[in-house]
Amino acid sequence: MPPSCFNEMYEDGQVRPPYARLEHWTRAMPAELRHLKQAEAEALFRRIGITFAVYGEGGDPDRLIPFDMFPRVFTQAEWLRLERGIKQRARALNAFLVDVYGRGEIVRAGRIPAHLVYRNAAYEKAVVGFVPPRGVYSHIVGVDLVRTGPDQFYVLEDNCRTPSGVSYMLENREIMMRMFPALFRENPILPVDRYPELLRRTLASVAPAKCDRDPTVAILTPGHYNSAYYEHSFLADMMGVELVEGQDLFVEGEFVWMRTTEGPRKVDVIYRRIDDAFLDPLCFRPDSALGVPGLMDVYRSGGVTIASAPGAGVADDKAIYTYVPEMVRFYLGEAPILENVPTWQCARADELKHVLENLHELVVKEVHGSGGYGMLVGPCSTKAQIAAFRAKIEANPGNYIAQPTLALSTCPTFVEEGIAPRHVDLRPYCLMGERVELVPGGLTRVALTEGSLVVNSSQGGGVKDTWVLAE
Repeated sequence: MPPSCFNEMYEDGQVRPPYARLEHWTRAMPAELRHLKQAEAEALFRRIGITFAVYGEGGDPDRLIPFDMFPRVFTQAEWLRLERGIKQRARALNAFLVDVYGRGEIVRAGRIPAHLVYRNAAYEKAVVGFVPPRGVYSHIVGVDLVRTGPDQFYVLEDNCRTPSGVSYMLENREIMMRMFPALFRENPILPVDRYPELLRRTLASVAPAKCDRDPTVAILTPGHYNSAYYEHSFLADMMGVELVEGQDLFVEGEFVWMRTTEGPRKVDVIYRRIDDAFLDPLCFRPDSALGVPGLMDVYRSGGVTIASAPGAGVADDKAIYTYVPEMVRFYLGEAPILENVPTWQCARADELKHVLENLHELVVKEVHGSGGYGMLVGPCSTKAQIAAFRAKIEANPGNYIAQPTLALSTCPTFVEEGIAPRHVDLRPYCLMGERVELVPGGLTRVALTEGSLVVNSSQGGGVKDTWVLAE
């Protein structure tokens, strides 16, 4: 473990105040009890059905996500700063989306290159000129944060389409409360269980103008073969809304209807968990069996709200990411609270040269990549892997960005031999509607392999409960 990594529990050999009450907890837990509790947690996850899928592997792809019982802790002061920065960023990203599907003032002003926006694969011409209810394109913004010091936080990337993982945030807390109730009596931990209520309120608040009653909300899922299906069904159950597939919906007249045993029921807000390309075979991919024919016509005429809106993905493209601080200044007239990770765009000849000369030191990512796939972590790669990735970059430079290898903070983690530091990141979930809200916490992901910086569950990472302590 590099000595420069910030250990969130220990500083200068002393336990940091947020973790003070956890030191005794860990010391008082014998290895036998720890193994017993770990087995209990896994049994609870399995009984509840919390699994995820890894595509491209043979056999049954469903597996349990590894859960680490050692919580990650923030003070309320630390959280309030993060909260302000996340809300600021979410507002700027939504202002950008309204702008680039409208007049494009930020492009006209020369603050962002036109080709990055209008030639972007995620830019949807089908919604140009349309402003969704309350001017919100991205209703759930997942901001991935990393920490490098006591006061240093960086945004690694933004997720403006369908950020996943919130069910793990909620279930991690539920399982910790069930297994260690004394910890929650002894520590003033702020709750996260209001998230489903806030999400439902957010979605209801962006009902279309043609909705003249309490809005009907539904979650549109690709079905039970999707890697995040558990989360879709979990959120539908927690919010008390319908979970539907494309075949359950149809368009008639100016509205979208849901088939029920009591006859058709109008749907006002669709929280979609499928990609733009599959939403409507009459507008996007004609071979899609997951969407609803005619859905986009109803959407553009104000008969239904789609959350997050089609086209929102252009805001979380990794090449666009580099301009988010500029969006904050341009649209809000404010200084960015949260910093970006320094980023090189391989589409630029001078920056490409720097990247190719320093691949062994950098993290290189595909512009449209996700889940830890399509990336190179230079310091952890072999010469052969670096050479192979170099060829990919040279073949299509515009498809890649590069960043320095940050010394991600570490959090104590239960491992086979006891407790050891492991690298972590954080994904809070910011809700955008009538209000801008987020619960105090998020999904902490942990790289369980010693020295690894890749926290994604698809790459062997695990999850932790995230605490914010009330002052």
